[in-house]
Amino acid sequence: MSTVQTRARRTFAACVTIIAGAGAPDVYGETIAVTSTVTSTGAEDAEIAQALAADQETKPEERAPWSLQSLLPDIALIGDFALAWFSEDENLQGGAHDPVENGFNLQQLELSLAGKVDAYFRFDANIVFSLYGVEVEEAYATTLDLPGGLQLRAGQFLTRFGRLNATHPHSWNFADSPFANTRVFGGEGNRGLGVELSWLTPLPWYVELVGSTNTIEGGPKVQDPFDLQWLAALKQFFPLSEDLSLSVGVSAATSPNTTGRANRTDLYGADLYLKYRPITEESTLIISLQSEVFYRRRQIPEDLLSDVNAYAELFVRFAQRFGVAGRFELGTTDPEYVENRYRGAASLTFWPTEFSRLRAQGSIDVPRWLDEPIYAAFLAAEFSIGAHGAHTF
Repeated sequence: MSTVQTRARRTFAACVTIIAGAGAPDVYGETIAVTSTVTSTGAEDAEIAQALAADQETKPEERAPWSLQSLLPDIALIGDFALAWFSEDENLQGGAHDPVENGFNLQQLELSLAGKVDAYFRFDANIVFSLYGVEVEEAYATTLDLPGGLQLRAGQFLTRFGRLNATHPHSWNFADSPFANTRVFGGEGNRGLGVELSWLTPLPWYVELVGSTNTIEGGPKVQDPFDLQWLAALKQFFPLSEDLSLSVGVSAATSPNTTGRANRTDLYGADLYLKYRPITEESTLIISLQSEVFYRRRQIPEDLLSDVNAYAELFVRFAQRFGVAGRFELGTTDPEYVENRYRGAASLTFWPTEFSRLRAQGSIDVPRWLDEPIYAAFLAAEFSIGAHGAHTF
C-alpha cells in the first residue's frame, strides 16, 4: 500500500472516530472539521495518531452522547379520562375536552412535540386524538433571538387572551373548563392560524405587551383585514415577597361574527393570579387564587347584545401529593341565557407522581331558566409519558 493510501485511510478513520465520539457539536462545525482533516498534510499524522489513542483511552461513560439525540424533539403523550355522572340529560357542558355524558369519557389523547429548530426558531405542536377523529390543536414556530425584547410566534395557536385560554387540560385544577370561557370562546378555545408579536418591556417590573391577529375558526371568509380577529393584551408580574407573587393582565379582542357581514363581536377581559408558595422554609404548601372576568358586546341585525361572564377558583396543595380546589362561575343574561347562570365545583386531586394524576370532582349548576339544578360528579385520571407532561412536584 502506498504512503498516500496509508495517510488517506488514517485520515478517514480519524474523521469517523472524532465524529462518533465528539458529543453534540454544531452540524456545520462537523462539516468544517471533516473538510479540514481530509485536506491535512502528512505532517499532521502524528497528531492524528495521538488523538486516536486518547479517544480509545476515554471511558464510554465519559464521552458525550451521540449528536443525533440533540436533533430529536421532546415528545410526550398525555391521556385524560373521566367517569362521569349527570343528574340531567341536558348537562350544558361546553368544553371540547369536558366530560359530556354518563359513563366513561375519553377527554383527549394529546401528542406533544417540541424542540429547537436552529439558533433562530423553536417549534411546538400539539396533536389531539379523540374517539371521533384527530385535530391539530396547535402547531407554531417561535423566534429565539430577536432584539429589543421582541418575540414572534406564527402558525396555529391558542391566543393569549386572559390566563386559562392558552393552557391545556393537564394544567387545570378541574376536570372541565369554566363555562365563562367556553361561552365566549367556544369549546375549542380562542385559536386560529395567525401571527403574534410580544414585547418584554425594559421597565423595572415585568411588563409584557402582546398583539396578535388570527383567522377565526368557523368565521366568515377573509376578504380584507377586518375579517380577521385582532387581539391585544398586557401582562404584568409582581413579586410581592419571596413567598408571594401576583400576576395581573388585561385583554381585548375584536372580530367579525356570523350574524352579518358588518356585524362584529368585541371582547374585553381582566385576569388575576395570586400565588403563595413558601421558599424561605421547607414546605410543600401551595395556595393560589385565579380569576377572570369577560365583558362581551355583540352586534346582531338591528340590536346590540352584551353579557358578563366570570369565574374564580382557589387551589390549596396541602401535602406533596394532595390538593383541593373550589370554583365559582357566573354568566349573565342574553338571548342564549334567558336568565343568569351560576355554578359551583369542588375537586380533590392526588398525584402518585408528577406523571400521573387522579381526581374526584363534584359540582352543582344552577341555570335559572331550568326548573332543577344540574348535579355532576367526575372521577378523572391522567397519565403522561415523555418530556412535556412532567410538572413541578
